[in-house]
Amino acid sequence: MIIKTVRLTSKRQATLPLQLCEELGLKPGDEIILERQKTTGEITWLLKPKKKIQSHWFAQLKKYAKNREHDMVSIRSSIGSRIGDTKQ
Repeated sequence: MIIKTVRLTSKRQATLPLQLCEELGLKPGDEIILERQKTTGEITWLLKPKKKIQSHWFAQLKKYAKNREHDMVSIRSSIGSRIGDTKQ
């Protein structure tokens, strides 16, 4: 069993240990869910990462969007050139 102590600042902020963040797959800006549970008559808190919507197919498009314009004219032109329609 590994036990870690986390100290709160005056603003109730805490820094989580690196090992915990790595095990939970947490990165800066991620959200954590704290769930209150009563176990064997004792109050405990379960800490888990908030589930992110996994859109695997959508993430695959990232490499095509990098270093390109994202306004509607550019998007339509790019799609049109791929399907052979050169009208804008």
